[in-house]
Amino acid sequence: MRRFGVEMGQDQTKQQIEKGLRLYQSNHTDKALHIWLKVLEKTSDPGGKFRVLGCLITAHSEMGKYRDMLKYALTQIDTAREMEDPDYLTEGYLNLARSNEKLCDFQKTISYCKTCLNMQGTTTSLLLNGQVCLSMGNAFLGMSVFQKALENYEKGLRYAHNNDDKMLECRVCCSLGNFYTQLKDYEKALFFPCKAAELVNDYGKGWSLKYRAMSQYHMAVAYRKLGRLPDAMDCCEESMKIALQHGDRPLQSLCLLCFADIHRSRNDVEKAFPRYESSMCIMTETGNRLGQVHVYLGVAKCWLTQKELDKALDTVQRAQELAEGLGNKLCILKAHCLNEGIFRSKEQQTLLREQVVKFHECVEEMELYCGMCGESIGEKNHQLQALPCSHVFHLKCLQSNGTRGCPNCRRSSLKPGYV
Repeated sequence: MRRFGVEMGQDQTKQQIEKGLRLYQSNHTDKALHIWLKVLEKTSDPGGKFRVLGCLITAHSEMGKYRDMLKYALTQIDTAREMEDPDYLTEGYLNLARSNEKLCDFQKTISYCKTCLNMQGTTTSLLLNGQVCLSMGNAFLGMSVFQKALENYEKGLRYAHNNDDKMLECRVCCSLGNFYTQLKDYEKALFFPCKAAELVNDYGKGWSLKYRAMSQYHMAVAYRKLGRLPDAMDCCEESMKIALQHGDRPLQSLCLLCFADIHRSRNDVEKAFPRYESSMCIMTETGNRLGQVHVYLGVAKCWLTQKELDKALDTVQRAQELAEGLGNKLCILKAHCLNEGIFRSKEQQTLLREQVVKFHECVEEMELYCGMCGESIGEKNHQLQALPCSHVFHLKCLQSNGTRGCPNCRRSSLKPGYV
């Protein structure tokens, strides 16, 4: 390779960044990173430095090296501040938000997203607002703030439709699949990633294969919840194949978790345990603490299947501690629910009553109940419907309620929401 000079000007910087992009798109990641790091070291062009940092942020995100992603995002925002350019600042704050989202620091994610949205009027902000809303929605979902999560996903979809941004629409649909999986409307949990897969088939000829892999993974999760285990396995295998081809460690860990859950659903805990372990290793490496909570909960259910109550209790405790640190109320609720079953089996009535009280406190805090019938949402598979205000109800209750408006906030329910 030709040796770089002492300093790299604007034209040479641009050429080398493009060369790195071609290598990266051809799956020569290490060579691309080598070129980009040399550009970062040698360039005298602030705009080029900002752009190459963006390339490094994207690459480290897709490799699951989230701590390095955050390091480059911090350098990028410093560069944007030196340039005093609002467009660069908006993009820089979005990358900071994404980095913190990947590391499950959801409060920081929301804070940086709000900073982006406050910088209205810039050229870039108009194009990036949809991505900002998606990241903020994911952060609110990470903290189990369902109404605000849905509100941001709806905004993200509006931006995607208005700008004809099919990639963004695909990503939001996958997040909505996750949203409805958590609320146990498994028909919608399957509908949205299927919609994402349609977008990939119709418009994704030049897209990265990660979009197909992402939609297949979310379909696999929904199929498992619906009890369609062969379909779940097929989708997860396709997603895993792409993840392995592209070195996508975060997706590999999610697929391993899904494989483990499928085997657990088949009561084959001997196959589930090693896949949970492999998933945990990658998630620990990447920093996906929310994923680790789900691994612990899955492992605890396996121990319960084997009547190993003490091991189950210990594993639930680990899950609960992590979930409390993240502020994920739904996982805390799941931990209380599992503890309730364990203490019932142990006939420890005082501890059992404590868990029942804590469980209902979580339900109240998350407002996980239908404002029309008063029954809980997310306890079993129910068809749900969101109103334009993003409050969620049982579909059957809305159908019987007619058009009298939202009982939570009294806004009109005449216009259906996007989701």
